[in-house]
Amino acid sequence: MSDVQIKARSSRTRSAIAIGGGIGGLTTGALLAHQGYQVRVFDQAIVPGGCASTFQRKGFIFDVGATQVAGLEVGGIHHRIFTELGVELPEATYCDPACAVFLPGEKEPINIWRDREKWRKERQKQFPGSAPFWQLMNKLFQVSWKFQSRDPVLPPRNVWDMQQLLSAIRLDTLITVPFTLITVGDALRLLGLSENRRLRTFLDMQLKLYSQVNADETALLYAATALGVSQAPQGLYHLEGSMQVLSDRLVEALKKYGGELQMRHRVEKIHVKKGQATGVTIRNLKTGEVWEEEAEEIIANVTVQNLQELVEDKARSQSPLSPFFPPTSFLNWKEYQYRIDKLPSPSGAFVVYLGVDRAAIPENCPPHLQFLYDYAGEIGENNSLFVSVSKPGDGRAPEGQGTIIASSFVDTRQWWQGSKENYEQLKEKYTREAIARLGEYFHLTSATILHQEVATPRTFAHFTGRKEGYVGGVGQRLSTFGPFGFGTRTPIQHLWLVGDSTHPGEGTAGVSYSGLTAVRQICTQ
Repeated sequence: MSDVQIKARSSRTRSAIAIGGGIGGLTTGALLAHQGYQVRVFDQAIVPGGCASTFQRKGFIFDVGATQVAGLEVGGIHHRIFTELGVELPEATYCDPACAVFLPGEKEPINIWRDREKWRKERQKQFPGSAPFWQLMNKLFQVSWKFQSRDPVLPPRNVWDMQQLLSAIRLDTLITVPFTLITVGDALRLLGLSENRRLRTFLDMQLKLYSQVNADETALLYAATALGVSQAPQGLYHLEGSMQVLSDRLVEALKKYGGELQMRHRVEKIHVKKGQATGVTIRNLKTGEVWEEEAEEIIANVTVQNLQELVEDKARSQSPLSPFFPPTSFLNWKEYQYRIDKLPSPSGAFVVYLGVDRAAIPENCPPHLQFLYDYAGEIGENNSLFVSVSKPGDGRAPEGQGTIIASSFVDTRQWWQGSKENYEQLKEKYTREAIARLGEYFHLTSATILHQEVATPRTFAHFTGRKEGYVGGVGQRLSTFGPFGFGTRTPIQHLWLVGDSTHPGEGTAGVSYSGLTAVRQICTQ
């Protein structure tokens, strides 16, 4: 990718408030502070990082949600941003294979190798006759990756955004146009591969991780990037120490340029006057004190559902309703809210955190595994587990011990219904099933399990503030990916949305890119 390009602002000091100290909020805050803005970041949690933070128990360090990183290679988004900020990249090693995927009843995994030739041979062995599909995906990935490296603004929301988009387009970019309204399921049908059960199941499993939806719903262009980023010269990385080191570096950069980070502070309202964001209401969760602060730019590192609730009610009446698109957003606030209300229900996560004796982990265990237990079951809902395993000496566990983190996507609604007793029973059921299924691969006994803990959507809602514990963004369907998704520029002037609800979606690399986009937009006003 090219170097970070941010147009210098005027010499007058301007102020910005970032709501949420996840990777997206910290990236935006640090880059703005680097540009000379007076930046304050507020987060309700105890430690920064959001869904990419960690917690410690009995000498074990557990990654809360995100367990792998993309974009650390030269030219990758994290490499670009950290270079711009003048802070060191965290130490990391490639995940190779990126993931070992086990289909129901199979003992040998599908290994997603970083080496492109090894991965080609693996696909040929695992999915005979599927070469045309993978050739198409590789071509779309190569073109899309080059396009993304030129920093287009997606979706465009004003003339400047459109200029950035058009300037990123090259002749080869036009190859992707016919595939813009095609899903992975459509491509499989067109290539005569829709009846290839193993291929389709594998794709459903992988895409659920990255796009929140299966092959029939995932936009083909998004899938090309999600499935191609694991191979060289890109790749997925395992951080030394924990995922927390990523946010620690960003906090270092934020403070280096004069920015402030205040934990245990919750922003409860965004103030809007005459269609412009003017400030926020903040609550100190340690003292209960509530006050208002003004800023010229408000950056919300929250879900789009949370944003809707944060904007004060009177903003509805201030947003113009007309048959014409306002020049700042293409949508007014009422239309924006309507679109949020019509989104399919996002996913939550059920996560089991295990601290184990190293004897519980098979020798040469890959850092990431994915298990599907029943072809007939829905992908997710505790029928599929994505597992991350610590490596000896990576700082996540005492010597001779390790961590196992297993997560499954769940419908958040069931976790908020019924009594506390119903909730505890559901949690116990999911925990029992997850441990039993993990025991088919790992040696889990009362002697090898040294610590056990679980998180539900209610846990994520409590610690991260994400509405109903939603994780992973809005889903990369045709109606919500790339040019059709939610932009960093909102209908309210000087209010910006960063994080996994915006392009290019979930993951630390994705939310960092959204932060960079917002900073470029802010600095060119």
